[in-house]
Amino acid sequence: MAIEQLERRPLTTSEGMTEDAAVLSRLLASRYSCRGYKSEPVPRAVTETMLSIAQHTASWCNSQPWQVIVTEGEGTERFREALYAKALADAMAGGAPNMSGDFDFPHAYTGVYKERQREVGWQLYESVGVQYGDRVGSGKQMLENFRLFGAPHALIITSERDLATYGAIDCGLYIGSLLLAAEALGIGMIPQAALAGYAPMMREHFNLPDNRVFVLGCSFGWPLDDHPANSFRSRRAKLDDVVAWVDK
Repeated sequence: MAIEQLERRPLTTSEGMTEDAAVLSRLLASRYSCRGYKSEPVPRAVTETMLSIAQHTASWCNSQPWQVIVTEGEGTERFREALYAKALADAMAGGAPNMSGDFDFPHAYTGVYKERQREVGWQLYESVGVQYGDRVGSGKQMLENFRLFGAPHALIITSERDLATYGAIDCGLYIGSLLLAAEALGIGMIPQAALAGYAPMMREHFNLPDNRVFVLGCSFGWPLDDHPANSFRSRRAKLDDVVAWVDK
């Protein structure tokens, strides 16, 4: 079944948009998951601006359950080394990481969801020269997740255990705000569900208390525009495929 999809492009004020809505549309359309970074760090003041913007995110009962750990300098390198060593050991032992997260992972991708997953996966592999069936090449690219794609910073987001799934939903909204704030500041960022499979390691490495649950990790920094993995853009489903109008 072919997927009806929308090429990512910003809407304009000529299509009935306000100026603010056009800016938001442009940020959403231009944002992408950055998988190649310059080595120079983002100044802390700029990172604080990004975090301050995201702090305005709405949450249920204004609970604001997110807590954020940001690595820089030696803190990033220690984390990268430990994370990559663990992932590489798992790969050498026979495959996928031990997916032990604080939240359930998807049971399966089926139908159109599987098609979208495959499409974006092969967009990535083709961009970096991995051919269909090249398990060594695809495995090497997968491990880049655990090198933080060479980013100078990692960002760890946790929620309060007692808030359960709804705390994670609020954190998801927060991550969306972070991605837009990063794009507005010229920062590249990628949210990484792959890191959620190492929740026990995150808990130990960052000394997380028992009342905190690991939601997601992100890598971020100044994007390396000519990196092959940054050359493609995933597409979006058309509005008619995701919206049902009820007028009676």
